[in-house]
Amino acid sequence: MRLVVIGAGFAGIYAALSAARLRDIRGVSPQDLQIAIVSPEPTLVVRPRLYEPKPETLTAPLLEVLEAIDVDYIQGSAETINTEARTVQIRPAKGPRKTLSYDRLVVTTGSRLFRPNIPGLAEHGFSVDSLNDAVALDKHLHGLAERPAVNGRDTVVVAGGGFTGIEAATEIPARLREILGPNARTRVVIVDRNIAIAPDMGASARPVIEEALRKIGVETRLGAGVAALDETGVTLSSGEHIETETVIWAAGMRAAPLTGQIPAERDNFGRLLVDRCLQVPGVQGVFAAGDAARAACDDEGNYALMSCQHATRMGAFAGNNAAAELLGVPTRPYHQKAYVTCLDLGEAGALFTRGWERKVELVGDVAKKTKREINTVWIYPPKAERALALASADPERVTSL
Repeated sequence: MRLVVIGAGFAGIYAALSAARLRDIRGVSPQDLQIAIVSPEPTLVVRPRLYEPKPETLTAPLLEVLEAIDVDYIQGSAETINTEARTVQIRPAKGPRKTLSYDRLVVTTGSRLFRPNIPGLAEHGFSVDSLNDAVALDKHLHGLAERPAVNGRDTVVVAGGGFTGIEAATEIPARLREILGPNARTRVVIVDRNIAIAPDMGASARPVIEEALRKIGVETRLGAGVAALDETGVTLSSGEHIETETVIWAAGMRAAPLTGQIPAERDNFGRLLVDRCLQVPGVQGVFAAGDAARAACDDEGNYALMSCQHATRMGAFAGNNAAAELLGVPTRPYHQKAYVTCLDLGEAGALFTRGWERKVELVGDVAKKTKREINTVWIYPPKAERALALASADPERVTSL
């Protein structure tokens, strides 16, 4: 029997860990139940941190932990999924394509930044969506020091006033001063079509965010979108032109395109609709988790968000359930009633909220300490110690807040 996980992000690594955990509990050998994870590189990109400096350091190696739990790593990109034949075609970095059969498949292909067809966006826009994107932005920011302080060199426009946009924008002033010098006249502007900043964060959190933006001098242009970009800057739908050499696009996510190969229903974000055990209805042997799945967290109408907090726990349940079907043991319905947010606000600290209503619990330096712990400890994979790694993937305990 073979269980294949596509993707080595937060959902993917915990799907593999959890499946291996159940295999170990049931006393089944790795030969009788092979677990394989497919990814271009055996590393976890710590995507929630890509707004920070030195993004090239924001990865975690996975090969040793996978070896410790007897999970096979298959290097390459999944190109084609045939759910009738139960095969995945993989394109390796070198050599011919190969076909991998599966008995159960867990799709954890993540998400991609949605880039609309705005004139000049592809040529002049940056992002913190992927490791390569974040490295390119960091290189660009350091390159500004070699340019004259004219033509909006010291101005950065962030398109998107949601979680990612705010974290990127509030980090930029300190990054620019580090690069351009303490006396640089930096300017950061957030642009968002919504009439309020952070529309999903709720009324109680918004005043904290607004005060933080004022404290560090981040401007906002609300109720307006980006109409076009060119070498001189960005033009807004309001007609305003902001002179800048740096535009960071942080507006909207979509599930990775591979989910489109599963013959099943998807939502407006391209996420596969799954049942409470994270199985794709009508498609035998296929589960989905993380940003690839639209899953109910509870019975109150709350659905998992595109976040590592939900992805890790969803992955643990999906991996457990895929293995459970093969081993003939009961599956476990996914549930995740606890939900917190911790928003980095740069030099203004951070904001910690709890619950779907985003009740504010911590602000400022105290919340910043929690944010650092989340970013440097909590979201990293376990150490390559078999017992510890397997124990970390108990579905009922993963991301239990």
